[in-house]
Amino acid sequence: MTAERRAWLWPILLLVTIFTLSGTSNIATPDIGLQFSKDKVAHFLVFGLLATAILRVPVLKKRGWRGALIAASIAIAFGGFDELRQSFTPGRSVELADWIADSLGALLACALYRFDSPYRQALEWRVRREKKKDESLL
Repeated sequence: MTAERRAWLWPILLLVTIFTLSGTSNIATPDIGLQFSKDKVAHFLVFGLLATAILRVPVLKKRGWRGALIAASIAIAFGGFDELRQSFTPGRSVELADWIADSLGALLACALYRFDSPYRQALEWRVRREKKKDESLL
C-alpha cells in the first residue's frame, strides 16, 4: 500500500466508526458536567476531528485553503447524509442543530489547522519526530 493510500486510513476508519455508531439506537453520551448540550459538543468535536483527518491527507494538505475547503465540505456532506440516515434508525431523529454543530466543527478545525501553528504542530508532532530521527541516522 502506498503512502498516499495509507493516509486515507484514519479518515476512512473514522467515517466507518461514525456511520456504525450513528446507526445504533439510543447511544448514551457521557456526563461531563456542562450545562449546554453534550450531544452538540460531541458532534462539533467529532466532525472537527474528521475534517482534520481528511485535511491531513497529502493530496489535500498540499492544496492550502482549497484542500481545507474540500476537507470541510466532505465532513459537512457526510454529516448531512448521516443525519438523514438516522431517520431510518429506531430511537434516533434528524436534528438540524446536529448538522450545524458538525459543520461548525469541521470548518473551525480546518481553519485552525491552516492558521494555528500550535494545533497543526501538535497533530504533526510524531511525523516531525520520526523525520528528525531519520535525518540523524544519515
